[in-house]
Amino acid sequence: MTGDLESAQRFYGAVLGWTFRRTRLGERFSFAFRDGAPVAGFGALAENFSLPAAWTPYFAVEDADVTAARIRERGATVAVGPLSFGMGRAVLAADPAGAVFGLWQGQILEDWRVGRGTAPAWLELRTRDAFAAAIFYGEVLDWAGEPPKSCVVAYEQDHVVLRHGNDTVARISGGAVGEDPDPHVRPRWHVHFRVPDLEAAIESATAAGGSIVSPVETSDTGRWVTVRDPEGALFTVLAPRG
Repeated sequence: MTGDLESAQRFYGAVLGWTFRRTRLGERFSFAFRDGAPVAGFGALAENFSLPAAWTPYFAVEDADVTAARIRERGATVAVGPLSFGMGRAVLAADPAGAVFGLWQGQILEDWRVGRGTAPAWLELRTRDAFAAAIFYGEVLDWAGEPPKSCVVAYEQDHVVLRHGNDTVARISGGAVGEDPDPHVRPRWHVHFRVPDLEAAIESATAAGGSIVSPVETSDTGRWVTVRDPEGALFTVLAPRG
């Protein structure tokens, strides 16, 4: 969600090489594409909404009403919906720690999911208590349901990791299970997007009015850095290790 749809499209087009198409939902919404395949959705915030620009993950569910009820039962907040939206129904919610996320009941692309192709590389929940968050999302989203839709949840190196098949879908970080929750963490979901060249993405982001807000981090398979777009929305760009 952005306060200036055209400016956001220019920025992400320059940094990530995305192109954009308007949707049947009107001029305030568009889809982002990379190499002709969908990546993400963009929506313009209503002028009377004093909300910050931000990336929000939407999780596919079979029944938005049932899932919204699960959210409320566990002390979390359903802020919007379920409401009809295009080819389905949507919900905007916040977990018990305050991290915002969405639900989607309706048409989805059969082969499109996090960790594959043009979809985001993975999602990360940065929160105060990773163990409590894993229990909440596991119960609300039925992560341990029946195959093939179920996921495997594991605790690895102080992180809760969610996998679907061989794909890492999400990671929840918030300190070791035996430690007290960190009161300085502002809980939020964070999206990681793939780029072919990290240095080129960094240069494009700063030239287009964004800023780099973390050092470059490296693993055995990739390199990544966190970026703040001109409106303040945070995201991470991830490139293969050369």
